[in-house]
Amino acid sequence: MPHLLLIPPDTRPPTLELPVQLAQMTGATVATPPADALPDFFTPADTAKLGTWLRSEANGAEALIVCLETLCLGGMIPARRVSDSLEVALERLQTLREVKAAHPSLHIYAFGVVVRVAHDNDPHEEKPYYGEWGRELRAYSTAFDRHARHGAGEKEALEAAKAALPADILNDWLGTRERNRALHLEALNLLQEGVLTHLCVTLDDTSEYGLAAYDRRMLEARADELGVWAAFDTYAGADEVPCVLLARALRRGLAPARAFVRYSGTLGAGVGLIYEDRPAGELLRAHLRAAGCVIAESVQDADFVLAVNTAGKRQGNLQPDFATVDTPDRHLPAFVDDLLADLAAGRKVVLADIAYPNGAEKRLWKLLERVPLHRLAGYSAWNTAGNTLGSAVAFGALAGLGQDHAKQTEAIFSRLVDDALYQAFTRPEVRGALHQPSPFDLGEQRPAAESKLQEIITPRIWALWEREFAQTGLALEVGQPHLAWPRLFTGVFPLRVHQKADA
Repeated sequence: MPHLLLIPPDTRPPTLELPVQLAQMTGATVATPPADALPDFFTPADTAKLGTWLRSEANGAEALIVCLETLCLGGMIPARRVSDSLEVALERLQTLREVKAAHPSLHIYAFGVVVRVAHDNDPHEEKPYYGEWGRELRAYSTAFDRHARHGAGEKEALEAAKAALPADILNDWLGTRERNRALHLEALNLLQEGVLTHLCVTLDDTSEYGLAAYDRRMLEARADELGVWAAFDTYAGADEVPCVLLARALRRGLAPARAFVRYSGTLGAGVGLIYEDRPAGELLRAHLRAAGCVIAESVQDADFVLAVNTAGKRQGNLQPDFATVDTPDRHLPAFVDDLLADLAAGRKVVLADIAYPNGAEKRLWKLLERVPLHRLAGYSAWNTAGNTLGSAVAFGALAGLGQDHAKQTEAIFSRLVDDALYQAFTRPEVRGALHQPSPFDLGEQRPAAESKLQEIITPRIWALWEREFAQTGLALEVGQPHLAWPRLFTGVFPLRVHQKADA
């Protein structure tokens, strides 16, 4: 039975609980650091405790999946905020070299996240000054990259963007980016030396132009120099990478899992995305590669079917969007017909819904009432398209290794509850019951928000279970729903699925 270690980017259910569930459904075990060693929202992890834990747990583990930001800078969000020096971060990174030397058979799958240029003015997930200067920093990011790519014709715009910012704020923000980029470049050296088995450096909430794209090109150039592309990936994503690398680790030594992709529209691969720098098809190819999967030429040759619901033309934020999402460029009833046909043929089907970011498409959810959801091999519809696709790919890659049906059902049902019931339906209702809540900090309204959350979603959870899973021979236990952080963005839905005593 494989035993793995996981140091996650944070403690939200999709980044910590889901990878563990996916491993458990294959019969593997996963150890994670104690809660007091991990980050809590923007409070950094205890990096000294993490290092101690890793050294003590490495013996007997087959693989380590590690977020570089957590190990070296206290977490994915703290890494954007803390003032730790590059020298300190690199010293913490050496823990991986030390552990590999002591345990040569340990396979280390590492991932880092290029500092994002947030699309909103969040003063908690970014530096505090981002709340005031976010718009100007985004403008500088775009102008810098346009100038880097297109030359003198963009110089005036760059100078104007720079002049709009206080020098100390711009210098501090750029200094954080440079430190984190240097950490990622050093990780590439560890990959080239053989300390790391695989490395992903992903771009969180990115776009076509910006400093993240500039950083990506620097990483690509260095990877070219080192000749490490066989074990390196850089693409748009972030929170889903623990699941992606878990799939790669658990399939080590096996033939690549083959995915046959069905889009909800014939042009789905070319659909534009809000938080990514590439169209849907290219993003999916990147996530498949990172997980060690390949695209199947025919459904008969596939290990699993990846059914991807895209927008008609481009992702939209607000549902319904008849201008760019629900257009004649796709045909959802036919898409659902194909799902039913694949399930009837006994194929493993994973559904990824990326028509809108941050939750399932309500129209598709309605049409899925004629689909036996308990027969899906995976489901994902959360946050960005990259978050959804990476999680869905991991479900598919591991579906053929499944040994624990209860754990697989628990993982799938957890995503149905979070991505559909909460993100698409319940979260807007909770927001509507509050008084002008801040998207960044609920403050004194958090208790009221959690009370309303519990009131609305608990009966919905049970109704979905009774409709779709009650006849599976499995039993459900539901804990008290609450919020991961003092904001509505992430809910926590404690669920446990197990065999019925008389099943």
